[in-house]
Amino acid sequence: MTSANSKQRITPKELLSYAVSVLLSFVFLYFAFSGVDASHLLEIIVGASLWWIFIFILLTLFGHYLRALRWKVILSSIKKDVEVSHLFGSLLIGYGVNNVVPRLGEISRAVSVGQLENISRSSIFGTIVVERVIDIIFFGSAVLLSAFLYQGNLYEQFPWLKLTMYFGSAIIFIVIIILVLSIRYKEKFYSIILFLTRKFSVAFAEKIASIFEKLTFGFSSLSGWKNYCLAIFFSVLIMLTYGFNSYVGFLIFDMHNSANINLGSGWVVMSISSIGVMIPTPGGIGSYHTITKSVLVSLYSFLPDVSIAYATLTHGISYIIHSASALIYFFYFRKKYSALKQTSLFDLEEKN
Repeated sequence: MTSANSKQRITPKELLSYAVSVLLSFVFLYFAFSGVDASHLLEIIVGASLWWIFIFILLTLFGHYLRALRWKVILSSIKKDVEVSHLFGSLLIGYGVNNVVPRLGEISRAVSVGQLENISRSSIFGTIVVERVIDIIFFGSAVLLSAFLYQGNLYEQFPWLKLTMYFGSAIIFIVIIILVLSIRYKEKFYSIILFLTRKFSVAFAEKIASIFEKLTFGFSSLSGWKNYCLAIFFSVLIMLTYGFNSYVGFLIFDMHNSANINLGSGWVVMSISSIGVMIPTPGGIGSYHTITKSVLVSLYSFLPDVSIAYATLTHGISYIIHSASALIYFFYFRKKYSALKQTSLFDLEEKN
């Protein structure tokens, strides 16, 4: 049996994974800032509109609040009276952790909510997996819609995007089919999965089975047409908020006066640049900058310095919000959890 201390140790595989993600960030940053005049870049950023930066911050937080409301809907069958403030704070903690170690934020979210709401962490993690699947479906749909909103041939400008969409759509379709089968024929399906994966290794089989168990539980928790409709409603609002916030990025630098810039342009930038956030780099550093710059230069003919200023400032604002909020909520939740523990112990002593 593995001890608690050994579980907390960083394995060589995890260390290698983190090193690769950091290396990817440096590679992307090199391509993003290659050929950019640093002094001109700083001049553009200093000249940014403070008013529109404030609006950008509010919209960023509003988008996260909508995510917290959607998460509450997904969690409703597990626990109905979950506090939205706990979900909102846990989301920000998760984003803050992802700024340092990619994908570790999801675990941090589950731990935070689990402690404060007294819910099984594995149950919460299942709902987080559901969120990720919903996000992939909606962001994929956003890219498809971008092809209609962009006044030109989007796939001609980005040939890799078409292949990405085909590949992503195939994965989504396979995942949905697997989920339907696993929910409907749970025991039989698990037996087949274990039988097939054990041919590779027992550890691999157990890991795959654990993933599908979380997926199945997560989607089972989202039950009832009302909850399905609410989850879709909040997902649409989240996407619209993100799209409008990308357009606000144009307003920050007075880029909206260009003849071919409109609200649809914000949607196009949001949907394609989101691919950069999905790449496993710490906080999307480098990958977001490279793809966003490429979109602005290739699709809307902005100069590289202005494009990288847009990417740097919008990403920097989000990065600072997530990092600062994560620290604030971490200590606040830690204090609140300690108080809850003391109250529980006091009530237990009173009963005895």
